[in-house]
Amino acid sequence: MQRSRHLVAVVDDEASVRKALRRLFTSAELDCSVFASGRAFLDAVRQEGGPDCAVIDLHMPGLTGLDVQRELRSAGASVPTIIITAHDEPDSRARCLAAGAIAYLRKPFDDKALLDLVSSTFHASAN
Repeated sequence: MQRSRHLVAVVDDEASVRKALRRLFTSAELDCSVFASGRAFLDAVRQEGGPDCAVIDLHMPGLTGLDVQRELRSAGASVPTIIITAHDEPDSRARCLAAGAIAYLRKPFDDKALLDLVSSTFHASAN
């Protein structure tokens, strides 16, 4: 069955962030699935296919957002990813973008900026 709305995945170890982002995407009339770990997200991608876009926390226990991005790329999964972080480090942005992320945002970020980035991934994939 084909989805009528775009699906955004949120991968973050903090329940409050998952809840807030689910509300944001739902209010923007997007479907949203949430994952508490990179491993859970990658398992879902393998079993169900990838979402239209993924918002992934950089610093998580186990697999980091950068690890998840690299695994997606090595598996040939074409999931546009936006990396988010509260703990910015000097070379993090460059490393994430080099690994294939389409954007890198520092928490707290502007909701509209995130929605615009997510929306741009849908338009890019339609072309």
